[in-house]
Amino acid sequence: MPAAPQRVLVITLRRLGDVLLTTPLIRSLRRAWPAAAIDVLVFRGSDGILAGNPDISKVLTVSEKAGAAETVALATRVWRRYDLAISTQGGDKPTVFAWIAGRRRIGILTKDGGWKRALLDEVVTNDLSVHRVNESLRLLDSLGVPPVAELVPPQGPATTADLAGGRYAVLHPNPKFAYKRWNAKGWRDLAAGLSGRGLKVLVTGGPDADQRHYLDSLWPDDKTAPRRLDGKLDWPQLSVLMRGAAVYIGTDTSMTHLAAAAGAPTVAIYGPVDPRIMGPWPIGGLNPPWEAAGTVQQRGNVWLVQNPQSCPFSCLPCERLGCDGYLESRAQCLDELGASQVLAAVDAALTATAPVS
Repeated sequence: MPAAPQRVLVITLRRLGDVLLTTPLIRSLRRAWPAAAIDVLVFRGSDGILAGNPDISKVLTVSEKAGAAETVALATRVWRRYDLAISTQGGDKPTVFAWIAGRRRIGILTKDGGWKRALLDEVVTNDLSVHRVNESLRLLDSLGVPPVAELVPPQGPATTADLAGGRYAVLHPNPKFAYKRWNAKGWRDLAAGLSGRGLKVLVTGGPDADQRHYLDSLWPDDKTAPRRLDGKLDWPQLSVLMRGAAVYIGTDTSMTHLAAAAGAPTVAIYGPVDPRIMGPWPIGGLNPPWEAAGTVQQRGNVWLVQNPQSCPFSCLPCERLGCDGYLESRAQCLDELGASQVLAAVDAALTATAPVS
C-alpha cells in the first residue's frame, strides 16, 4: 500500500453550493489521512461556505476571472507543493492547476478529455447521471479511501438565539439566477400560511442591492413583511439559524444545500434543474436517489417539490436555463406552482419533526 500523502490539494472552482457538495470528499480524505495537510482551492467569495471546516488545513482562493498576474502568482505559490492534487471538475483551469500543484494528479474529465488527459495521472470519466456528491466520491476509488457521504456545513462561534423567540421558519426566496426563482405570489401566500401555523417567518438573502430590491418587491409593506435577515449573517451564523428552524423553504440555491446539510427540515422547490444531479443532500446520505420528477418527494430531512403538470412537453427537469434558455429566463414550471403544494410539503415536514410533548 502506498504511503499516505502528507500534503493534498482539492480543487473546486465552482459556485457556493457546488463547493459545499465537495465536503464529503474532503471529509473522506481527512478520515483516511488524519495527519495530512489538506488544502482546498476555490473561487474567491466561495470560501465562506468552508468556514470552520475541521477537515481543511487551509483555503486558497483565486478570482473567478483572474488575470495573468494573479494566475502566475498562484501557480508559483503552489508549484509541485502537494503530494496529491485532486480536480473535482473537468474544466481547463482546475485541471491545469492540478498539474501545476501536484506530483500526483487525479481528476474528473469528459469521455473525450482531449489534451487535459495528458496532465493527469488518473482520470475519472464524468457521469451526468449521478449526484454531484457521488461523482466527486468516485475520485476516491484509485486512492483506496472509503467514502464518507457526509456534508460539512460552515462552523464557528455564532448564536442566533435572539432572532426568533419561538418556533420559526426560514425562507430564502431569491436564487442567484431568475430561471430558478419561484413566483412572487407563491412566496407571499407561503409566508402568510406559515404565520397562520404559528411560526415566526424569517427571510434570508444576499447583501447585494438586487437581492434587497427583490425582497422589497415581495413584501413592500413593512407591517406585513417577515423579519428580514438579508446580508446580516455570516455562513456560520446561517448554519446555526438553519439548525434551529422548524422548517426551511428555498429553491435550488446554496442556502438550500446548507439547510439540508445543517439538519433543518428542508422544503426544496425545484424547476428546470435535475435533482438527480443537484438535489439537496439529506443528513445520512441520499438513498434512494431523487427521482427526475414528482409532485413531492422525501428523502431524510428533505422534501423536494416540483410541478411536472405545468410542462406541456413533459420536459421536467429540462436542465435548460429556463423556458427561454438564458439565466434571467422565466420557468413555467415555477411560475405556475401554487403555494398549496409547497404548504403540503411544509406540513409533512412539520409533522415529521414535531417535538414530542
